[in-house]
Amino acid sequence: MLAPCSLLAVSVAQAADKPLLDPLFQDHAVVQRDRAIPVWGQASPGESLKIALDGKTVSSRAGADGHWQASLPALPAGGPYTLSVIAADGSSQTAKDILVGDVWLCSGQSNMELQVRRTLNLNSETSGANNDRIRMLTVPQTGASAPQDHFAAPVQWKSTTPQNVPDFSATCYYFARELQKTVDVPMGLINASLGGSRIEPWLSAQALRKVGGYDEALDTLALHAKDPQAAAAQWGTFWAKWWSRQPQVKKGDEPWNPAASDAGWKAAPKTLVDYQTWGVPELASYTGMLWYRTTVTLTKQQAAQDATLAIGNVDEIDQTWVNGRGVGSSSYGGSPRIYRLPHGLLHAGKNLIVINDLNTYLAGGMMGPSDTRVLKFADGSSVPLDTNGWQYREVPRDIGTPPLAPWLTVSGKTTLYNGMIAPLGHYAFRGALWYQGESNTGEADQYRRLLEAYRGDLRAQFGAKLPLLIVQLSSYGPAPTKPAESGWAGVREAERLVAAEDPHSALAVAVDIGERYDIHPANKQELGRRLARAARHVVYGESLSPSGPLPVAATREGDTVAVSFSDVTGKLVAYSSNHPIGFELCGTQANSCSYADADLRDGKVLLHLDTPPAHGIARVRYCWADSPFCTLYDEAGLPAVPFQLDITSSPH
Repeated sequence: MLAPCSLLAVSVAQAADKPLLDPLFQDHAVVQRDRAIPVWGQASPGESLKIALDGKTVSSRAGADGHWQASLPALPAGGPYTLSVIAADGSSQTAKDILVGDVWLCSGQSNMELQVRRTLNLNSETSGANNDRIRMLTVPQTGASAPQDHFAAPVQWKSTTPQNVPDFSATCYYFARELQKTVDVPMGLINASLGGSRIEPWLSAQALRKVGGYDEALDTLALHAKDPQAAAAQWGTFWAKWWSRQPQVKKGDEPWNPAASDAGWKAAPKTLVDYQTWGVPELASYTGMLWYRTTVTLTKQQAAQDATLAIGNVDEIDQTWVNGRGVGSSSYGGSPRIYRLPHGLLHAGKNLIVINDLNTYLAGGMMGPSDTRVLKFADGSSVPLDTNGWQYREVPRDIGTPPLAPWLTVSGKTTLYNGMIAPLGHYAFRGALWYQGESNTGEADQYRRLLEAYRGDLRAQFGAKLPLLIVQLSSYGPAPTKPAESGWAGVREAERLVAAEDPHSALAVAVDIGERYDIHPANKQELGRRLARAARHVVYGESLSPSGPLPVAATREGDTVAVSFSDVTGKLVAYSSNHPIGFELCGTQANSCSYADADLRDGKVLLHLDTPPAHGIARVRYCWADSPFCTLYDEAGLPAVPFQLDITSSPH
């Protein structure tokens, strides 16, 4: 038996082991200078706490759920300091080596995620990368159906060293390294990015509801957070309604229905893997949707048990039904699909399993080995799904993209906000960097609304005037030989307009540092320099052009159109030519553009109308293609931003 003093010692030791601070506040963290410092964590409900940093102490009390929060007085740049929390029950926690400086949130898809190790001149960039005043934290990549208070895995603040920096976001790191040359304070970098992600998963539910058009998906997502089986069934019904509305689908064609016709179904190879390797000419290079189905025969005893359906890895997005009921949908080709089935869904005899696979890039299909496709029962037994063989059915090529389940990580609704941004709480930031849009190309008008909503979302969480630095999409794809509509150019224009409408936003132009055959350009150093330049103007008030020449107006002047620019350093110049290349004159309709000859005169670009388009002139476009060739710069070496402008008549 332990003596009372021993019991007390054990109790205090256990309390000391209890983390009081949120994981963001740990050794080597950077907190924001020159403003109140929010701090929070968990303690016993009702517990009183004292929080101290650099001799400044504040008090807090944990709520009924154990959550506590406090606001420490603002500090100038400096450190290192120790952050301490002491609870009334004797427990305590300290975070050492805390710096005070400027903290940046870096978010987006793969070009923000891209690590330093995949950029130019890796050895020279990292061998001497010892800078304890740039510190980095990477948010664990995960989605969630509801906002989370904590990260999905442990996080760690790391100093810049040759060992740490290669695995961190290159855009984020090179930005901070460049910015620190003129803003001599510690920099804290929080990278929350995920390759392939659309913008919708990065917005909160409140923001998406304000945009409009997402209520049905968001309601289903809310149901998914409480009852995934009910949500899967509901989404299966939504998906089926979409299918039946498509003009290419015959009335009554329901491949998931056990009573459906066998028309169009063909035997699939015994080894499924990538369908492009089956030797079927129609599937050799096909990307799109493909149906799969099989049956599994069960006894009465098996059907009465709780069961889980495992269908292995499916590349890329599956929508799965059992006996006509939706049971699940997942994304990512490398993720095994495992769906718990509602009790009573199975029956004795034949049970139908149907999968619609959506593949958008290269290899696709049911990729997992045969032994990963099984029906597992509560008693530990299982039935293989491949016993009766699989069938496949092709889908009309022009049917379009089906609705994607709202709980999907990279293409759902609010999932990345819930899993990666919500856990950041109200951490204080100096600003945010955003590099995303490749997964939303072709949706320019909606992307503009969503990007505006994303900015508002950040400011609702982190501060009303939080600066946002937007990377305008780089270039990718074959060079154009004639004017054409461009999904990439449309998103670039949306990004330009969103930045232009807000004094606390800026654009970093990247169209000239892309790679035609690699969607992940390696020159992130120059991108970091351009982002730092934008920050120096918008965030720190330096009187320099933030992003290069910006279009002001396109005016009809006799037989020419004059395009004027602002934010020009020195004068406009044309690279590798006597005349700027990349301008188009357009009518009001799509596909009505013609390349235009251009001259530089008096700080303007003059476009000539010797051969005007058949339907007249209404618009000017510059650098308008997925991977355009454009030559207009200023004397600081900054490219003119790609744009589209309506033409107005000269007042003279």
